[in-house]
Amino acid sequence: MFQTAQSTRGMAVAPHALAAQAAVSVLRDGGNAVEAMIAAAAAIAVVYPHMNGIGGDGFWTISCPDRPVVAIEACGPAAAGVSLDYYGRKGYATIPVRGPLAANTVAGTIGGWDEALAIGRSWGGRLPLGRLLEEAIFYAEDGIGVTVSQNESTAKKLAELKDVPGFAGVFLADGAPPAPGSRFRLPALARTLRALAEEGLDGFYRGRLGGRIAAGLKAAGSPVDADDLAGYKARVRTPLVLRHSLGDLYNMTPPTQGLVSLVILGILDRLDIGRFGPESPDYVHLVVEATKRAFAVRDRYITDPDHMDIDPQDCLEDGFLDGLAAEIRLDSALPWGKGKGPGDTIWMGVIDGEGRAVSFIQSIYHEFGSGVVLPETGINWQNRGCSFSLDPKHLNALRPGKKPFHTLNPALARLKDGRTMVYGTMGGDGQPQTQAAVFTRYAVFGQRMQQAITAPRWLLGRTWGQDSDSLKLEGRFPAETVDTLRARGHEVEMLRDFDELAGHAGGLARHPSGIIEGGFDPRSDGAVAAF
Repeated sequence: MFQTAQSTRGMAVAPHALAAQAAVSVLRDGGNAVEAMIAAAAAIAVVYPHMNGIGGDGFWTISCPDRPVVAIEACGPAAAGVSLDYYGRKGYATIPVRGPLAANTVAGTIGGWDEALAIGRSWGGRLPLGRLLEEAIFYAEDGIGVTVSQNESTAKKLAELKDVPGFAGVFLADGAPPAPGSRFRLPALARTLRALAEEGLDGFYRGRLGGRIAAGLKAAGSPVDADDLAGYKARVRTPLVLRHSLGDLYNMTPPTQGLVSLVILGILDRLDIGRFGPESPDYVHLVVEATKRAFAVRDRYITDPDHMDIDPQDCLEDGFLDGLAAEIRLDSALPWGKGKGPGDTIWMGVIDGEGRAVSFIQSIYHEFGSGVVLPETGINWQNRGCSFSLDPKHLNALRPGKKPFHTLNPALARLKDGRTMVYGTMGGDGQPQTQAAVFTRYAVFGQRMQQAITAPRWLLGRTWGQDSDSLKLEGRFPAETVDTLRARGHEVEMLRDFDELAGHAGGLARHPSGIIEGGFDPRSDGAVAAF
């Protein structure tokens, strides 16, 4: 059950097996970790379309031996034509979750692929873009088998998606969710991927393809226009770093909640959690309590970095973290309010034989994003901008050109013993919590990677497809752990033994010996692929 995959020449992990295999196929052809991840990102956009797509956003954390860790912010801003008044005039007190008015931000993920490709080229990468998109194009044209996850997501959200422009013609079969195992093709998306291979990734924003995308958005009723697309470019960033007792831990800068993930681990590093068992009530309690403090930091400070009044790196300094850790009591739970809500996402990792490592996350926000599918290009546009507030005093108040808050955050660690680790998950509020579980179980408790990912998980707040804010525990936790957590004041809700609500996690680590180990999430349709 806990057999951890091992290799020396390269490894990839993804929540769908075909994406992991697409990455390793590129590694076998001499590609590097970044090139392999672009192949995986394109493939996963086809084979797991309810979770992500090229009409969404993405973030990268990238490590190359003997070089600084870098990050790529590939999230699009709000259209220039949207504002508080724009929605007010239309009679909305909140931004719609579905439909054209939810498709109000530029899709940044292709811009991120372009910036990453430049980094891969600086490492000596030479594979043509057409080769990197090859598997994705094949699957889009030839078809893939519908997963249970896609079928169930479609069925659950059918009422709110079926009448959105373009959705039914692409994602329904005779008006119903396609059956698990049925063949599913995306011919228009295949043509778009071919156009990207021929025209270049920048063509998504400023080429002939970009013109077709802008026309499709206008026809659907989205406020995103050609000028919004033409003005977009992803950014290379210096990631946040936590100086942990075990090494340096990296994550994405705002507008993501990468800071939250690092704050949790910084607090736990001060609480000596290694003295407890990894399924004990004390361990789970302390991670949950650290999460509450980190979420309070998130809700007070994190927004578009151009609109923040603090340096987020300051929240990772000793004095700040010491103060948060001192607030935590082992015998009782802090009252809990509400989380940020769901996030439909994929995380993937690649490490190549030279030790170059990529942690990557790509999303359209809710299941199928806005639901808007552009007929000519087959692109399903995200609804990330529905997370903006129409309250002008709110931290994440909508403004033209502002970036929305993101739950997405790809994690990476360089440990003092020489290991490099990439890890992450999908799942809204669950992302920083599952990252904490995977990192501490692997690096603090010394579990193998597969065991750390397979082990029972918890979730405080809400994840994709779920609305309650309780503390949810998978059924494999010992009864003593459940009872003790309830006695300490946690509102506990039980999940199935392996529940997709706990997210799709994954992790890879390269040892100083050159051995790479990896684990995938049995809650997903994923795999580790290696050679």
